[in-house]
Amino acid sequence: MKYPKEYLEEIKARLKVSTVVSKSVNLKKRGKEFVGLSPFKNEKTPSFTVNDEKEFYHCFSTGEHGNIFDFVMKTQNLKFGEAVKNLASLAGMQPYTFSKQDEQREKNFQQYKNIYSTYVEFYHEELFKNANAELAKNYLKNRNLTADEVKKFKIGFVTKNQNIYEKFSKDFDEKILKESGLFYFDEKKNKFIERFKDRVIFPINNISGDPIGLGGRTIEKNSYLAKYINSPETPFFRKGSNLFNLDRARKLSNKEDYIYLVEGYMDVVGLSRAGIENSVANLGTALTTKQILILNQFFDHIIICFDGDESGYKAALRAAENSIVELQPEKKISFLFLPENEDPDSFANKNGKESFLEFSKNNTLPIHNFIFEHYFKQTDGNPSSRAIFEKKLRSISSTIKDEYIKKYVLEFFLDKINELTPNINKKFKKIYSENTKSLKTTQNYYNETKNLKSVEIKEFSLLYLILKKPILIKEHSYLIQEIKLFSKENKLIFEEMLKQTNNFETSDITDLKIDQNLIDRVEKYASIKHIFIKNQHDDQKMIEILNEIIRDLKNYDLEFRIADLESKFSKDLSETTFNELKELKKLQKIN
Repeated sequence: MKYPKEYLEEIKARLKVSTVVSKSVNLKKRGKEFVGLSPFKNEKTPSFTVNDEKEFYHCFSTGEHGNIFDFVMKTQNLKFGEAVKNLASLAGMQPYTFSKQDEQREKNFQQYKNIYSTYVEFYHEELFKNANAELAKNYLKNRNLTADEVKKFKIGFVTKNQNIYEKFSKDFDEKILKESGLFYFDEKKNKFIERFKDRVIFPINNISGDPIGLGGRTIEKNSYLAKYINSPETPFFRKGSNLFNLDRARKLSNKEDYIYLVEGYMDVVGLSRAGIENSVANLGTALTTKQILILNQFFDHIIICFDGDESGYKAALRAAENSIVELQPEKKISFLFLPENEDPDSFANKNGKESFLEFSKNNTLPIHNFIFEHYFKQTDGNPSSRAIFEKKLRSISSTIKDEYIKKYVLEFFLDKINELTPNINKKFKKIYSENTKSLKTTQNYYNETKNLKSVEIKEFSLLYLILKKPILIKEHSYLIQEIKLFSKENKLIFEEMLKQTNNFETSDITDLKIDQNLIDRVEKYASIKHIFIKNQHDDQKMIEILNEIIRDLKNYDLEFRIADLESKFSKDLSETTFNELKELKKLQKIN
């Protein structure tokens, strides 16, 4: 039996190709693509590319090409069905079992989606055509929305006096219609009533872009009506597992590594109108760990931006305590608090896109800082209060699933608490400090070097050798005549060295007109310094090391040129480009 197309499409929608491939291939970002060593062939130079936007991988060495299902089948030697189960699990989806119940559920889901699509389309048209929708149109105009935004988000208005239930019951299964949540039974009137009547409606789409729920906003000033309501939980709609606008925002994950998580539908629409498309909204409930996990599949940094009032702050605090549970080493969660009585919609449209982004850049607060600052404000300085404070922070950090994050968040909290009590346990803190100093230094060094490219570290080694052995370099200056450096700061140092020594005709580099911090950086990160210390008096060994560094730098140059040509060839398929590529790969083998 075949898997339903929609089931496969949802797996593809939830998983980027780079997410799947990176489980077994070390990928590096290069422009819009990722590159890595081919998993289909032993090679030293990357010929394997991944394009998330086009949803495929391609290996230039072997010609292998395909989507995430092809990749898992070929690299893990699995059949298609096994690959689907594997990827469904990775995407956080239930396995498809092909039972009669599953087949029926799939049919019901198709009808459910058709009901919502028809309903959304009908009332979207009503907003433009029905005279009874004038109040709704005025509301949207007052919110500065144009017809373009209304059409983009398929906003509608549920007008009065429609016998829509009777119409729908002729075309759709009545059981599915009742389960859709669009109607409720009024026992007094003995009939089904529309849940969203007299409300502006915002379609909530699943990750594939199909409407599966609605948010509705009343435009009448009735104190007994909730301002916003959402579709109730249905067999096919769970508020805690969906996010408004995720179907659009996820497509931007190749361009942006961060996402704004806001409170309301109009915040998302308003940000979009201001030119900020990477935003989603939770659906009227407290933020769930499921929603965080979904966003983590597409973005590295979640910026939670709720309204700048008391209720927005309280919602942010709940979100912080719920979401810190899923914090991961390679992911970030931050909070952005807007000025009082501002929301993302009003702030962005009053000040413009650039001002919003600048404010965001300067005012985001990491999740652990926010939690610490909030609970610190609850203390009053007495021992009991401080004890409750520390207990609460320990309790929050203990909920974090990742052991490494748990460790460092707890350490952050305890360090901050120790700063508040400088005179307590001085002896203990001294011992603790001595024990952890080395660990912190090592951790800091690791974090710094992790952000350096391997080519930079090779460049540091070359510059380090020149600084330490200028006379030897002068005698063998022919070796570095055509060497090319790639990073801006290292090129600057190298050019100053060439200028100072007149292309190494002299060995005088005692007065380089370079910021000392750049020189210190070379000394700190040159990977050969330990080998140098052992062999500094062996000139033959020093020349061997120099030749090795030069060979590596030339290979880096070739790799970059090959990558550019491969990217060009994937677009133009030109024979000239292909021949150039072949020549460079020959050179690469020689080196």
